[in-house]
Parts: sequence; C-alpha cells; structure tokens
Amino acid sequence: MDYLQTKGRIFDIQRYSIHDGTGIRTICFLKGCVLRCKWCCNPESQEYGIQEMTVQGKTKIIGRDVTVAEVMETVEKDRPYYVRSGGGLTLSGGESLCQPEFARDLLHAARAVGINTAMESMACAKWNVIEGILPYLDHYLMDIKHMDSEKHKEFTGKGNELMLENAGKIASSGQTRLSIRVPVIPTFNDTAAEIRAIAQFADKLPGVEEIYLLPYHRLGQDKYEGLGRIYELPDILPPSPEHMQMLKKTVETSTGLRCQIGG
Repeated sequence: MDYLQTKGRIFDIQRYSIHDGTGIRTICFLKGCVLRCKWCCNPESQEYGIQEMTVQGKTKIIGRDVTVAEVMETVEKDRPYYVRSGGGLTLSGGESLCQPEFARDLLHAARAVGINTAMESMACAKWNVIEGILPYLDHYLMDIKHMDSEKHKEFTGKGNELMLENAGKIASSGQTRLSIRVPVIPTFNDTAAEIRAIAQFADKLPGVEEIYLLPYHRLGQDKYEGLGRIYELPDILPPSPEHMQMLKKTVETSTGLRCQIGG
C-alpha cells in the first residue's frame, strides 16, 4: 500500500467537528491555495511554504510535512463516532487540489478502511486532477462564490470560469454527492440577486439537492496581523440573522434546492 507513504503538507487536524460534512468528522487542513480571497479566515493556508505566525504574543510554526499513514493514525482514533453519526474524514485548506496526490491518497486510505470521505474545494484545478480524486470521494463540498467573473476576480484574484465548468463535470459524473456552499460576504455577494444567480446555477446541476449559505465572520482577522499582513476588509460586518433568512427564502422561492444557513 504505497499510497500510505505519500507525503503532504498540512497546518492543522481538527477532531470532533460537526460541520463540513455529515456527522462527526476529523478535518485535515492542507497548505496551499490558488485563490487570495479578501475575507479568508485561514490566511495561513494560502502559502504552501512553512511559515511563522504570532499567536497571542508567541511565535508559532505553521505547516508540517506528514505521510498519509501519520494522518490516518489520528483519523482512526474517532472511528466509533463516525460509525454512530455517519461522519468521517474531511479535507480542507487552503485548496486540497493544490496537493492532488496527497489529497487523493488520503481519501483512498480512508475509503480503504470504510471511513466516509468529504472534501471542501473550489474545484480550481485541471479536470484530470479532479477526475483522479472522485473515485475516493463520498461528498464534494464545493464553494461557488459569485457568478460574475470580474467581481470574482476582484475579490479572490481569479475568474470563475474553470470552477463553474468543473462544477458541471463533477455533477454530470455521478461519482460523488455534490453540495454547493456560498460564503456570504457583504460588499461582494450578499444581495438577493447575487445569491439567486448562484442558486439557479446550482439548481441546474444534475443531482445537486442542497445549498449552504455560510455567513461571513471575522474570526480569522487577527491572523493577518500575526502573519504581518493587512486585512483588506476591515470595515465590513457579519450579515444579520434577518438578512440571512431573507437570502435563504430567496433560494427556496427561486429554486427546488434545500437551503441551510451554516454547515
């Protein structure tokens, strides 16, 4: 089982999460991302390189190299919780597809021992990379941030054409459950018209039944200072519960999708 020795770079493993997939999950956070979202709550994930970050006045090393087997030692510890709750392993980041071999082999290792697999991803990669991962993936949690490519580029650094194209290919493949997630960011995509456009696109994807609206929060803002970086959206506030309910209703009245706030 050579895939157990594949090496990758991570910056955290979070056990006993009740988000990012069904049931109780272990989340493995991979280093590296192709986007530079202005609101990113994990800025330490963006660079593939190992970094130093100041956390509560102390220097912390962000990033370590591990094998698939080493990650699986942690994942296996909570197997009884996965069995009872329908949970499992979720890959996050960053963008997991920036380390395609490591991501594929982690998912393969989990699947090989009967552990459910999920991946959070923007699908910003060549199709052959995604195609190689799908056989080992139970649930693809795909971010779609905006339907307008220019605005997408302004706030994330890249246009959205490749991601939307891959969303169609993933859905049409029938190989995995696909759910769409939308980070709701004031000044970027928090109007009814913008959310409706994303939801109507998602509603046309074969097999897609749910969409998650993830309200903006400021929990990662201090990390930018710890990395010596400037947070580019210092003045925006999280959307109110009432505003999120309005957006949820917008999705439900304009599509056949189930809509959930958070998750």
